[in-house]
Amino acid sequence: MSKATYSYLGSFAWRRVTSWLRRRHHGMSWKTLRRRFMHGSDITIDGVTLLMPATITVSRYRYRGAKIPTPWTPTPATS
Repeated sequence: MSKATYSYLGSFAWRRVTSWLRRRHHGMSWKTLRRRFMHGSDITIDGVTLLMPATITVSRYRYRGAKIPTPWTPTPATS
């Protein structure tokens, strides 16, 4: 479920940024915009690349039972 949400969020952001670029550079053709601002499907401007959330690894919580240390367990005092 979260992977699909990240994919949707990434495509939404990509569409918004590309539409902003088209409005910002009104006279440029799509071919020129792609050549100037896109490397593959990534949008890169001045060395900063738009993060695509779908590339983030989704890891599930692994049940560890009693192995998780709790801050409330007193530790033995060493003298």
